[in-house]
Amino acid sequence: MKRLFIAEKPSVAQEFARVLGVSGRRQDGYLESGDSIVTWCVGHLITMSYPEVYDARYQKWSLDTLPFLPEEFRYEVIPEVKKQFEIVKRLLTREDVDTIYICTDSGREGEYIYRLVDQMAGVPAEKIRKRVWIDSQTEEEIRRGVAEAKDWSAYRNLAAAAYLRAKEDYLMGINFSRVLTLRYGAALASFLRQRYTVVSVGRVMTCVLGMVVRRENEIRAFRKTVFYRIFGQFELSGQRFFGEWRAEKGSAYEGFPGLYKNNGFLKKEDAEAFRQNLTAALPGTATLLKNEKKKEVKRPPLLYNLAELQNDCARRFKISPDQTLKVAQELYEKKLVTYPRTDARVLSSAVAKEIQKNLSGLTRVQAVGGFAQEVLSNGSYKGIAKTRYTDDKQITDHYALIPTGQGLGALPGLTPLSAQIYEMIARRFLAIFYPPAVYEKRSLELLFGREHFFAGIRSLVEEGWLKVSGEKKQKDREEKEKDEEGEAENSGTAALAAALAAAKKGAAVDVKGFDLREGETSPPKRYTSGSMILAMENAGQLIEDEELRSQIKGSGIGTSATRAEILKKLVNNKYLALNGKTQIITPTQLGELIVEAVNLSMPPLLRPELTASWEKGLTMVQQGEISEADYMAKLRDFVARRTGLAAGQSASYKLREAFEASRQYYPAVTEKRRAVRRKGGSK
Repeated sequence: MKRLFIAEKPSVAQEFARVLGVSGRRQDGYLESGDSIVTWCVGHLITMSYPEVYDARYQKWSLDTLPFLPEEFRYEVIPEVKKQFEIVKRLLTREDVDTIYICTDSGREGEYIYRLVDQMAGVPAEKIRKRVWIDSQTEEEIRRGVAEAKDWSAYRNLAAAAYLRAKEDYLMGINFSRVLTLRYGAALASFLRQRYTVVSVGRVMTCVLGMVVRRENEIRAFRKTVFYRIFGQFELSGQRFFGEWRAEKGSAYEGFPGLYKNNGFLKKEDAEAFRQNLTAALPGTATLLKNEKKKEVKRPPLLYNLAELQNDCARRFKISPDQTLKVAQELYEKKLVTYPRTDARVLSSAVAKEIQKNLSGLTRVQAVGGFAQEVLSNGSYKGIAKTRYTDDKQITDHYALIPTGQGLGALPGLTPLSAQIYEMIARRFLAIFYPPAVYEKRSLELLFGREHFFAGIRSLVEEGWLKVSGEKKQKDREEKEKDEEGEAENSGTAALAAALAAAKKGAAVDVKGFDLREGETSPPKRYTSGSMILAMENAGQLIEDEELRSQIKGSGIGTSATRAEILKKLVNNKYLALNGKTQIITPTQLGELIVEAVNLSMPPLLRPELTASWEKGLTMVQQGEISEADYMAKLRDFVARRTGLAAGQSASYKLREAFEASRQYYPAVTEKRRAVRRKGGSK
């Protein structure tokens, strides 16, 4: 009897065949030799059938046929890949095949891909099916995965969650898209001078669109405040630094109505008059009222998961999350990194025990080999299992994205971008074996006449992990950014640090002059493709602080495997615009109006918390905490209620109000509409 191994992609199947010694001649769609056969899918081979397959009356979109809630769901082979499905089906049902090894990607989507094929192929129940679950495509990991493969029944809950996720997206997409198109599609087409407009709605997609539109509205509602601050130039033992003025108690401007907060003026002429008054008192000295030293410790960041990598790549290389995922997948298939579609940012305890192997391999990588050798030499890797970088409780399907230390022969053939991303992953990994970076921060308060000035001097004392991360320059730039309410930040030199260490409270500090600087309040930042991925991961919260992100509990919006594709679909649908150079995301006029239509009919769909709760429910099914039937009952009820409410109302007049309000922000679209009207036609 024979073993059949089925992978998700041809390239993965080839690697399994090599490792398992299936060296026979490649047939049409499979490899066979001895007692083993290796075949592959080409991504999804099966899809859910459209409503008209159930009944021809569903072909015409009508409120009379909604909600569409079939008791049993139908599936069909995707026409473009029918040939490969037939090959796989024949192999799965061959009488001489008694054991099937499921080697699709180790995650919800990979499980779904195989289960659908098994279902459609009608594989006999008596055949043994074993699930191969691996974290990388290295030879030893493939061998381990095959040797430790569990019966596929162990993944029954994962499969249930996968089916439910697909049914959920299908039911919401079909019902909500149809009812909103029937209610508002004609009005939208009229507003935008289009022949027709389909309102495409999705559980995750529409929520993300709503987040972008909401952010854009916040930016539009923002009113800028310009203010003017005064900075003193001080010198101590020949070392200069700046201090920011604040209207403290006793100041000539205490309680002055023309102040912005307590550290600036709303009118430039007031600030300039104050600066001239201060300058008139020169030459002179200020008294050092406070000179406090504080140690600041910055630990290495947690390891990369896919969302963190996508955010960093959008920021550094200005590439989309979809491009980042493609590169990460390429590196995975070349055995250079572990499985990329992961939400975890830590190692498992089992991997931590064997981490020396990854480090040993990295010693042969030119860009980071010296750091890997240093870690091995000083033994800092030995205690990694007891640190925050190892935590089995934070891992569901896979541990963090790290370099394998293998597959290095593929490095010379990588594109420059792929090589840079690989190096990023390797440096982030190596950083966790280095000590924290240590800064010395001094907070100063100086008194000149009746006026108080404040300064912060920050000096790097111990470089620690920054030397391997390559992030030191970026970190320094971030630290130099001044908060409108904060102290004047100064980059400390060794000489300045020494001068401050010797200065006692009450010391005289030379005053060299005063500067006037203009500032302004900032509106909320627009999402970039990378920051949107993080916001989706954190249930709609754009949390930029790395430490805070690590503490977020619960599921996000979408999954690591789907978020990039969701953004891509929104852009392709022309609901969002993505600036390729900056990766900044903005809504289109059509996107704004669709959000308004959803808000009029089914506003819960725009709430990140609700969308995240559905995702959390799928996780609970996967973990066996709630049943598939309970989840499905709640889903049916939600879809039926929301579809019914939307079908029973029409508020096109409100949609027109939204259209008229949005026109000022889309002048090019408005002018195009006018041109079409002048010609007397429609587009």
